[in-house]
Amino acid sequence: MNKPELETSGVALWRRVADAIEHAIADGRYEPGSRLPGETEIAELHRVNRHTVRRALAALAERGLVRAERGSGTYVEAPRIAYPLRSRTRFSEAIGAEGREARAQLISHAVEDADRVLAKRLALKPGASLVRLETVRFADRTPISRGTTWMSAERFPDLPRVYERYRSMTKTLLHYGIKDYRRAETRVTAAIVDAADAARLDLALGRPILLVESIDTDLAGGPLLTHRSRFAAERIEFVVKNQPID
Repeated sequence: MNKPELETSGVALWRRVADAIEHAIADGRYEPGSRLPGETEIAELHRVNRHTVRRALAALAERGLVRAERGSGTYVEAPRIAYPLRSRTRFSEAIGAEGREARAQLISHAVEDADRVLAKRLALKPGASLVRLETVRFADRTPISRGTTWMSAERFPDLPRVYERYRSMTKTLLHYGIKDYRRAETRVTAAIVDAADAARLDLALGRPILLVESIDTDLAGGPLLTHRSRFAAERIEFVVKNQPID
């Protein structure tokens, strides 16, 4: 059995490489969102083999400091994004406030019958026709959340095409004549990412996610949509600001 690579100090080589990369990130030599040198270049720099480099990068990824993208390379993770939870929650505004570009991608869509839970959330009868949108939302090129949205198929005809055109729920609702809307309810729980979401969010299996169940309404309180988002916990932090008391 091969013994772990050790420095004379007794520190494993992969740990030394990981520490060196972490220090370079902290010093600003590798900026958030930038791509690290390739495995071969890192191996030559530290005079180790590529297996040692892979182990070091895997350890950094487990800690949320870097992210590997297949066929592209390894990127420095940005600091957690402060995401406000309030009555008027907009993904694009939250991401834009951090100086980053918000982007949404429609993965798939389907029409299905409302079960009792969805019907209650949307103030519809069980069995009512719903459109389900599956999306991934990004800050710059980093995936932040995977979402499932349900809306009335009768009230929002041709919804997938409209959403695909705008890639924004605010603009999509405006298309249907809804100029403003409010978050009526938000429930946040913790979970472990499943295989499907891990692939979409570039997360390792077993990593934590923040599960957000929400209902958005028009200004009169009528439900418009219910949403189930899975946020990468290592890339986001929710901020709840207390409202001033009159």
